Amino acid sequence: MLYDTADAWRTAPKKRVLLFAMSGLGKTHVATMLRDSGDWFHYSIDYRIGTRYMGEYIADNAKREAMAVPFLRDLLMSDSIYIGSNITFDNLEPVSTYLGKPGDPARGGMEIETYRMRQTQFARAEKQALLDTGYFIDRAEALYGYPHFICDTGGSICEWVDPEDPADPILTALSERCLMVWIEGTEAHTEELVRRFDRAPKPMAYRPDFLEAAWERYLAEAGAAPSEVDPDAFIRWTFAAALAHRQPLYAAMARNWGVTVPAQAMAQVRSAEDFDAVIADAIAAR
Repeated sequence: MLYDTADAWRTAPKKRVLLFAMSGLGKTHVATMLRDSGDWFHYSIDYRIGTRYMGEYIADNAKREAMAVPFLRDLLMSDSIYIGSNITFDNLEPVSTYLGKPGDPARGGMEIETYRMRQTQFARAEKQALLDTGYFIDRAEALYGYPHFICDTGGSICEWVDPEDPADPILTALSERCLMVWIEGTEAHTEELVRRFDRAPKPMAYRPDFLEAAWERYLAEAGAAPSEVDPDAFIRWTFAAALAHRQPLYAAMARNWGVTVPAQAMAQVRSAEDFDAVIADAIAAR
């Protein structure tokens, strides 16, 4: 690890951290708080995905919908209007909307083949955005003079790595430049995330083998043809299974590549000094 003792962390002139956890456990909240403190550069993986690697897919999808409307088609064909996505750190909805949900088109679903293709696009984009972390560490310091750096990852980081492989290319590259920190939730956190997701289901990204197994099992249990699947029902059904699937992967990432901070401890962080303290405690406890 970059900081092998708590004292090494506390006295480091340049602190570089990567947060990973289930979505909804405060990664972006903490990263935003540190950014607002003035000394930390906030690198958002999801923002990088949406702006650098999937922006063209997202814009083209919106244009495709607009081309079905004669009035908008004429304006697009004459270059009279511009269509783009307004992605921000706080609004990543264009990425989620593009990923979509498989199932009945009349209920907002898409064909499973299209869904698989977009999942593949997202996986490629997230892998590359993660590997861009080192570039942004150097850029943040050289261009803006930030001494400290925090990488705010998406919940699907664990889908694209093998935490038990000491030569995993993504984890190797990340751990060489950042202290990897798992925000570990409890069963109560998981239950709340499931309740929250049930109220407002959102698209997610899955590794291909998990997605295929979940899709086939859901079709069998629901007794439905692919074009008849309720998209929201499918992703609700899949979400809890995905959390259970990801938990041991996160744990292995922390065990082999970084440290663990309990979610309740991270939730108490109110300042950069608080953050330094919880990270020092995690290093000391390792």
